[in-house]
Amino acid sequence: MGHQTVIVLDFGGQYNQLIARRVRECGVYCEVRSYTTPLAELKAMAPIGIIFTGGPNSVYLDGAPCVDSEVFTWGVPILGICYGCQLMAHVLGGRVVPAQDDSAREYGKTMTRFDTGCKLFQSLPDTGVTWMSHGDYMEKAPEGFALTARSEACPNAAIADEKRGFYGVQFHPEVNHTSRGTDMIRNFLFQVCRAAGDWTMEDYKRSAVKSLRERIGEGRVLLALSGGVDSSVAAALLAEAVGEQLTCVFVDHGLMRKNEGDEVEAAFSKWAMNFVRVDAGERFLTRLAGVAEPERKRKIIGEEFIRVFEDEARKIGAVDYLAQGTIYPDVIESGAGAAAVIKSHHNVGGLPDCVEFKEIVEPLRLLFKDEVRQLGRELGLPEYLVTRQPFPGPGLAIRVIGDITKDKLDMLREADAIFREEMERAGEEKRLSQFFAALTNMRSVGVMGDGRTYDYAIALRAVTTDDFMTADWARIPYELLDRVSVRIVNEVPGINRVLYDVTSKPPATVEFE
Repeated sequence: MGHQTVIVLDFGGQYNQLIARRVRECGVYCEVRSYTTPLAELKAMAPIGIIFTGGPNSVYLDGAPCVDSEVFTWGVPILGICYGCQLMAHVLGGRVVPAQDDSAREYGKTMTRFDTGCKLFQSLPDTGVTWMSHGDYMEKAPEGFALTARSEACPNAAIADEKRGFYGVQFHPEVNHTSRGTDMIRNFLFQVCRAAGDWTMEDYKRSAVKSLRERIGEGRVLLALSGGVDSSVAAALLAEAVGEQLTCVFVDHGLMRKNEGDEVEAAFSKWAMNFVRVDAGERFLTRLAGVAEPERKRKIIGEEFIRVFEDEARKIGAVDYLAQGTIYPDVIESGAGAAAVIKSHHNVGGLPDCVEFKEIVEPLRLLFKDEVRQLGRELGLPEYLVTRQPFPGPGLAIRVIGDITKDKLDMLREADAIFREEMERAGEEKRLSQFFAALTNMRSVGVMGDGRTYDYAIALRAVTTDDFMTADWARIPYELLDRVSVRIVNEVPGINRVLYDVTSKPPATVEFE
């Protein structure tokens, strides 16, 4: 039985992935599609609702992302958010203009009043905080639309044509800063679109297994297995779908944490699957020698991964598909559609243009991290694998700032192992989403004993997050940080200073590079 689908039409905004997440949290399946997707393809999906996302452009400028007015004739409810609201107004005959003064521009938390008679705000308080981020102004709403929310600076913070099921908000209900924002999205889904809320992770598992079987057929698959959550779940999903047609290749690229290669091999050697470990440390370090620029590191690692997999595929013989544990945040940060490239992930933007596989299979590509963990549980993976902290595919290469050498990697491995050991001993790992050490490219003067040192600084990082699209720096007890610092500078030669990163995402990313 198929499930209902909502289309999130992407116009390049920074919060677009959160919209999809909120919809799925409500038990409704959705897919994110670019605004450039042909109308026929969108219509064939038979959506019960469409959400226009935000975006960085102005709807009245030549070349601004737009949508064919035909979409408004389908009889499908539409919710426009920020740019999406202004686009709806623009296409349907309203007027959007640049804000003439600062009072008409709104950024950040804004007190807003709602018409609770509108289905979008039904059962909500009539006043609340919304998150605004717009420099343009909807001077005139289209004919047939009522004004359903207002702020001090904006009399048309929301508009609605309830007869046709068209709604627009100039704020962002998908972000946590908007109070009861998820309830607004839920109202759109259930009060307007009449969603059944029929999508679950069990349903996703069934449909994914069916889709993989149809796509792969009798072909053979090589999975790039890192031992992390994403690739482990991808392995379990593919194993259920195609069984012995799957070979999992673990590339030990010399950039793993202390003892990690042996731990991964031990964990997966117990599974009924074809498991191959490739020792490629010297090969990767040779390619990375003298390279300091982060994007170049990622692209070199991405290409070298593919070349190693191609070599292994030749040994296996007649491998048709390369499978990866790519998840949605990887796709977003690597740039998708109108979105900006934040950094190329080795398994997305780091891939070379030419590969020797028929296709690349990414069964988790539209899932967030917490959804991947849920899927892992549905597939029966052990909890220690499902809850394992993320470790980037490029490994310690992007935690050594600047050029990479074996000595630097060894220093970092020891410092990171001390940090993880003390965090686990204190029980802090249970409340944190990710923590690690990074070797900075900074050297500074220190004193050890009676002598002067000129050594490297280690930076410690720990964050809490639900989906890794945003993250807050973790408030770790000073006593714990003190123990970690004392141990690192005493036990790791070449380190004389320890720093703690107190930057959230955004503006930072979780990893340093």
